[in-house]
Amino acid sequence: MNINATLFAQALVFAILVWFTMKFVWPPIAKALDERALKISEGLASAEKAKSELAVANKRVEEELSKSRNESATRLADAERRAQAVIEEAKARATDEATKIVASARQEAEQQVVKAREALREQVAALAVKGAEQILKREVNAGVHAELLSRLKTEL
Repeated sequence: MNINATLFAQALVFAILVWFTMKFVWPPIAKALDERALKISEGLASAEKAKSELAVANKRVEEELSKSRNESATRLADAERRAQAVIEEAKARATDEATKIVASARQEAEQQVVKAREALREQVAALAVKGAEQILKREVNAGVHAELLSRLKTEL
């Protein structure tokens, strides 16, 4: 056999192999590679989309946290103002009650003073009658001299 014929036959077989491979083997491999590249690009796109959605969600969470902090701070301030108002109102009520108690105690003391004076007048009148009785050595009729005794009470 001739080397040229062998080389030519091998070149022909190689060309047929290349043609067969390009016709039947290469398209499914290229299709699988294209599908894989498409899946990878879709995965990267969805990852980028998820990343941007995560950033937006984090921003919303921060805004909500900020809003919650502000709202809780205002509620706390309102509660403190209400507590202060309640304390002031309680102090005012306590002061009013103390004033009423003091006024009531003064009025009661005045009434007791008046009662004590009346009792003292009664006792002084009785002593005056007893003293007059002893001075006169006779009994004085209290019913007869009631007007005299009442004038004596008013003078005392």
